[in-house]
Amino acid sequence: MKKLTILFFALAIFLGNYSSSRACTNFLVTKGASADGSTFITYAADSHTLYGELYFWKAQDWVAGSLLKVNEWDTGKLLGHIEQVAHTYQVIGNMNEFQLAIGETTFGGRDELGSQKGAIMDYGSLIYITLSRAKNAREAIKIMGELVAKYGYYSSGESFSIQDPNEVWILEMIGKADFDKGAVWVARRVPDGYISGHANHARIETFPLSDGKTSISSKEFDKINLPTISTVYAHDVVSFARDRKWYTGADKDFNFSEVYAPVDFGGARFSEARVWAGFRKFNSQMDQYVDYAMGKIKRDEKTGFATNRMPLWIKPDHKLTVKELMDVMRDHYEGTPLDMTTDVGAGAFGLPYRWRPLTWKSDEVEYLNERAIATQQTGFIFVAQSRSWLPEWVGGILWWGVDDAATNVFMPLYCGLDEVPENIKAGNGDMLTYSPTSMFWIFNRVTNFAYMRYSLVSKDIIETQTILENKFIENTAAIDAAAMSLYKANPAKARQFVSEYSNAQVQFVFNTWQKLDQFLLVKYLDGNVKKEENRVFLRNGNDISLPASPNFPGYSEEWKKNVIKETGDKLKVQGASH
Repeated sequence: MKKLTILFFALAIFLGNYSSSRACTNFLVTKGASADGSTFITYAADSHTLYGELYFWKAQDWVAGSLLKVNEWDTGKLLGHIEQVAHTYQVIGNMNEFQLAIGETTFGGRDELGSQKGAIMDYGSLIYITLSRAKNAREAIKIMGELVAKYGYYSSGESFSIQDPNEVWILEMIGKADFDKGAVWVARRVPDGYISGHANHARIETFPLSDGKTSISSKEFDKINLPTISTVYAHDVVSFARDRKWYTGADKDFNFSEVYAPVDFGGARFSEARVWAGFRKFNSQMDQYVDYAMGKIKRDEKTGFATNRMPLWIKPDHKLTVKELMDVMRDHYEGTPLDMTTDVGAGAFGLPYRWRPLTWKSDEVEYLNERAIATQQTGFIFVAQSRSWLPEWVGGILWWGVDDAATNVFMPLYCGLDEVPENIKAGNGDMLTYSPTSMFWIFNRVTNFAYMRYSLVSKDIIETQTILENKFIENTAAIDAAAMSLYKANPAKARQFVSEYSNAQVQFVFNTWQKLDQFLLVKYLDGNVKKEENRVFLRNGNDISLPASPNFPGYSEEWKKNVIKETGDKLKVQGASH
């Protein structure tokens, strides 16, 4: 009997009264909000134990009676078996062959809803099983709703980004624990011309109740393909909360987020602040929410619900490009009150990261480290691009990379890819096993070296990153045209072409990063900075093995003042100068 196993590692940080996880970040972009009419979702899979590799399952036919083995994505724990469908679609990473892409962030929610005995469907398996069975976003929502209803929902609260070439949806789900089987959830289509985002806190608040025209419940799944439908929800999403005495107001005022995942300081500061940071890059009105992003929550006296939250979606000031979406995932709150590069914690070289734990105490007072969009513990990251005017194998591009978004490279992987490059193939190394041919390990070698003197070393990395990504983006039109020419004559040849192109770019990035790793070690050895021009080191003019006298960059004036403040006259040179 054929079986398919889906498993992986943990995604977890912490904080907040109602949430046990603080990890990933997603942004969602509709056709009307993008510069070229694409739809996009971004996703950073952040975890201290997640290994960056590309998941891949080929399309396959299954004999009647086949079972699908479901292992929890976070831990690999066997949850059970479910019925397999007759045919599954190809899945490359978080996109399938029909340009359907799904991302997620965990919001946790009410502690009492954190587990469900006997449940088989965890959030990670739900993503990849759905990708293997759905052709578009609406099918995905229906399948996800039916899977958790039939097999139970094993995980805590989760936000999902769901994208196809025409629409982008946000779906938020939380289990019913042992009160009932399955989950309660709400899915909303992002209006065309708008963008949305989520980052480990539930964001859907009030929503229109079923009218059969724009909104339906899960009991009316037969209407989900009506183009006017823009909201779909579990039929008992309100009544379940009423039965628990968590909500007593009118149905029309029901607030999914505030009932199932009430926002607290941690939810705003560690999670919603990332959405705010991304939104403010694209909309000039977002600074009005700075207090909320910093955890200063205003509440309604009657309901206790937050009243100063950001909208679920916003209209950007201009239409967004794929490069802008890559770059938003690299944000460290620069230029905001949460900027980590400007305080003493950044050290002498402006490091925009703070090592965990996320909170710490001094003299029994608790303090925090900011949690920005870009973070050191990213396993893999992507910008999924779907284009309705092109055939599936050509239209879908998973711009995919590993490790820290600020210093990674988004590589173009067409969804027609039929073979995964060795450098990013699952099983090539793991979190405890170094592999010299692994993309994850070579990128981590470079970034961890950069963390020691970030303001200096990161410039060389970002220069290389920019050259590669600009080249990939500029080449896309020509690759598309060549693929389309082949597609008209022989679709199989077109698929082979985009697959070979994708593989070649992955190998090119790997080779480039190996050379960069060597270059950075030589250039920044022992705290010096060797002179170079166009990455060719300058010699001393007498012996080709000896470098020109290196530069000694020293430290910033701010760092010097902090040292003087701490040490007083201890380090002051007395008498004659040296």
